Amino acid sequence: MLFNSLQYLIFFPAVVFLYFVLPYRARQLWLLFASYYFYMCWNVQHAVLMLFSTFITYVCGLLLEKAGKISVKKAILVSCILLNMGILFYFKYSNFAMKSLQQMLNIVRIELKVPVFDVMLPVGISFFTFQAVGYVADVYRGESRTEKNFFRYALFVSFFPQLVAGPIERSGNLLLQLEKPALFDLQKAAYGLLAMAYGLFLKMVVADNIAAVIDPVFAEPAGYAGMELLTASILFAFQIYADFEGYTKLAIGSAAVLGYRLNENFNMPYLAVSVKDFWRRWHISLTSWLRDYIYKPLGGGKTGTVRKQLNTMIVFICSGLWHGAAWHYVVWGALNGAMSIIEDLSRPAWNRLKGRLKIKEDRIAYRICCRLATFIAIDVTWIFFRAGSLRAGADILHSVALDFRLEWFLAGGYAGMFDSIGRFAVIFLSLIVLGVADMAKYAGKDISKMVFRQQAVFRWIFYWIILMVILYWGIYGTGYVQTQFIYFQF
Repeated sequence: MLFNSLQYLIFFPAVVFLYFVLPYRARQLWLLFASYYFYMCWNVQHAVLMLFSTFITYVCGLLLEKAGKISVKKAILVSCILLNMGILFYFKYSNFAMKSLQQMLNIVRIELKVPVFDVMLPVGISFFTFQAVGYVADVYRGESRTEKNFFRYALFVSFFPQLVAGPIERSGNLLLQLEKPALFDLQKAAYGLLAMAYGLFLKMVVADNIAAVIDPVFAEPAGYAGMELLTASILFAFQIYADFEGYTKLAIGSAAVLGYRLNENFNMPYLAVSVKDFWRRWHISLTSWLRDYIYKPLGGGKTGTVRKQLNTMIVFICSGLWHGAAWHYVVWGALNGAMSIIEDLSRPAWNRLKGRLKIKEDRIAYRICCRLATFIAIDVTWIFFRAGSLRAGADILHSVALDFRLEWFLAGGYAGMFDSIGRFAVIFLSLIVLGVADMAKYAGKDISKMVFRQQAVFRWIFYWIILMVILYWGIYGTGYVQTQFIYFQF
């Protein structure tokens, strides 16, 4: 069941209505039932897998509370991590690992027939696995209390607004809120509905219109010139942002209507002034999870320069693998890691150069140049993320390098990629709306509060404009089959 589907349009109001009319004690059980139904709309069998992961981490949390010796606690934690990551490895990485092993053996001319596992990747497995393992780690470190109510903990793992594509929630936020059923709050509901409307705009108007233009390009990149590939790569940067931020807004909005607060997952990433700054703003829940549960346990930045940079690279490679079982995702992660390391190591020399040239960081021109350079660097890595393989990504870069012609842009050559003037206008104007919204947020303006401060007639005019834009310019798919969110595959 997709957020941008007619199913969800029926499912969500029904869940909300029954949640607030049911007796107080039955509300969370109803949410748990609704969450599992939501997940089983994809695959009933995979719901059993989520239930198994929930049960294992729940029991481990109880065992950690009773264990006295630190060695016993470590054994429980390690066993829990290995079991859950083992399940994740089997479903997501087993075929990739076998294929990679076969390729490496072929290099040294050793022929080996490796087994092929007939497995279907469960939707959202990376998200709910990390969320459940994070809870156990928090209990181990004493940062979270042990949850003794199994149904409440099961709801924490399966909470349907953020189940499939995050944000990856921490027990210190969502689980604490689930201690008591929420009461209806008109202000939260209004905020949530507005967030959901913006999420649908980002997904259906921005992301899906861009997808209609660039999907054919990435499907057959050899049939396009370098500048067309460059244009598609630039557009993909905005597509993936609008697509994922759109899902996040829909998740946050759905939870808010029910009375719960989810963490933000994006913070104006394309206004970042460096690669490290970008990763503090992009997919925040995953980045912070990797920082707290991998980077810091490895020693973080307190183990010397060499070890610090090695830890950084390990985290980024893990991020690449988390996104997909393919080498082009590994390279995407490694490229971001390498740029972060170079940025960190070159900072002293760069600061000295800025001092000599009397460059002031608070000047608009300087920040614009930094943002442009950061976007270019990130967009190069997005090519490997979007390409179907490592070779395809390298070929796209090669074509762009050989065919880079700035005059092609100035002459409007990119216009030929759009199937109509109307689609070009929709994408162009919707990207302006996205940019204005991010810049307003950067300036400290809360657009939601600005809307709610207006008189009722102007608020409703604004609501109807959003609705008409989504209905008229949104993409509903061939035969009204809704397009899937990009991060559902992870």
